[in-house]
Amino acid sequence: MNKILLAEVLLWIANDPDEKDRGELERLLETDDERELRTRFTSPLHFGTAGLRGPEMAGPSGMNRATVSRATQGVVAWLEVTGVDLGRGVVVGRDARHGSEKFNDEVVAVLLGAGVRVFEMPEPLPTPFVPYVVKSLGLSAGIMVTASHNPPRDNGYKLYDQSGSQIIAPSDEIVEGFMASASTPRRGERSGDLYSVVDPAVLDGYARHMVARFGVDSSDLAITYTPLHGVGGAVMAKLFAAAGYADVAFVEAQFAPDGDFPTLPFPNPEEPGALDLAIAQADAANSTLVIANDPDADRLGAAVRSVEGWRVLRGDEIGWLLASSLLVGAGPDDVVATSIVSSTLLEAMAKEAKVRYAVALTGFKWISRAAGKGVLRFGYEEALGFAVDPLVADKDGMSAALALCQLAHELARAGQTLLDRLDEIECHFGVHAGAQLSIRVDHPGGLGVIARKVDALRATPPTSLGGLEVTGVVDLALGAFGLSPTEGVLLELGERGRVVVRPSGTEAKLKAYIEVTSTPVSTTDLARERDDAAQQLARVRDDLAALLAL
Repeated sequence: MNKILLAEVLLWIANDPDEKDRGELERLLETDDERELRTRFTSPLHFGTAGLRGPEMAGPSGMNRATVSRATQGVVAWLEVTGVDLGRGVVVGRDARHGSEKFNDEVVAVLLGAGVRVFEMPEPLPTPFVPYVVKSLGLSAGIMVTASHNPPRDNGYKLYDQSGSQIIAPSDEIVEGFMASASTPRRGERSGDLYSVVDPAVLDGYARHMVARFGVDSSDLAITYTPLHGVGGAVMAKLFAAAGYADVAFVEAQFAPDGDFPTLPFPNPEEPGALDLAIAQADAANSTLVIANDPDADRLGAAVRSVEGWRVLRGDEIGWLLASSLLVGAGPDDVVATSIVSSTLLEAMAKEAKVRYAVALTGFKWISRAAGKGVLRFGYEEALGFAVDPLVADKDGMSAALALCQLAHELARAGQTLLDRLDEIECHFGVHAGAQLSIRVDHPGGLGVIARKVDALRATPPTSLGGLEVTGVVDLALGAFGLSPTEGVLLELGERGRVVVRPSGTEAKLKAYIEVTSTPVSTTDLARERDDAAQQLARVRDDLAALLAL
């Protein structure tokens, strides 16, 4: 076995606090499984689009107690060198995934051992509560153990700074630098004065605020809700009731938290079929609206009943709907923002409403900061992430659900639906058809394969896609539109749309985001224009699939 690799493995084992993980690595040494050890030691987890995220397994490439310990030591050192007052404390939360409780315990122990005041969530709760508590209590930072919508084998570690936003460079680089030199920490106990559980009154403050803003007096809106086996169920049940919605059916098979996600191939409301059980329940309950949260309740999915059947809304469509409501009454300090891979329609809506618009890199760690010194009135990304209230400096599927239901309720009172509002938007601003191409790579070295494919596209871009001329090529790695450099390539299709190709920041995927647009259309021409756009979209997608095949 390679001597350098052997030394790395032995050093890791010496500092690994978990007996099971140590035994796992020792068995790989005993069987001389160098290939598997390289898989676990060659590419340590790093802070991507949404923090650390990876499969639960021993070694620096996996989520385990040792990785969590090192990350938490890195957090303490980062706070110290950046001059943040550690005495203000750090909030620690977790979802209900496999491993989340033990990783949460490791975070708490390492923080207490370092003399940091800890506020621990009382139970597995939705991710948005962590950034909310950071801002509400004025804390130094927040840590959330979650892998959001990833497959069951994964877990993760999200880090929020004192603003309540997820960390960006150089903070992530500083934390990772200290992670690399971390060793065996001192671990503290929950019995000391530094430890406390987050007061339920603090979390009640979230509910009071969101219900006051997005609640209704009383609604006949018939809703079916699913948390997709996550931690949003009990919280959303209380929020719906407090917000005035009495006719809510719950998908019982998906209501209780379950880290196996037994009814879903992937616990992501974006995935085809993810809402099938909810739609079946909605049919049985005669609901007109389906609302879904992902397992940590920071994303929102929705489907609407129409005369043709159920229509699952794209993230961009939910974004337009929410914007049509939230842009009303916006003030001079307000900003709306979306990501570079989301629809361009929000910019046109903001311009007409005379509200400042900002575009951000992919991920809410960027969107939440896009307002600068202004106030982020609304931010969204096409991957079902929505920020509808500045009380939470991150995407929040719970408050977004209330905001969407409020709009649906108001439209219903006027004899309209959410689909009617979408028709109005696209007639006025033009059809904006969107689609994704996602190529998953599950074998070792997949991230390298994806990187080489992006490099090849950058070096030799196509001249046309789906019969549309590629009129411009933007290398996002060089920085563009005033944004920081990021991996990806944007292909401009003149006035007909654009394509963005980038590696996923949370999974081993190559992703392409396609948008085909039209000029404003009449109500009578809308269906035809949508059909034309859908066909053009399919042609572009087919060409991309051939171009990006791995």
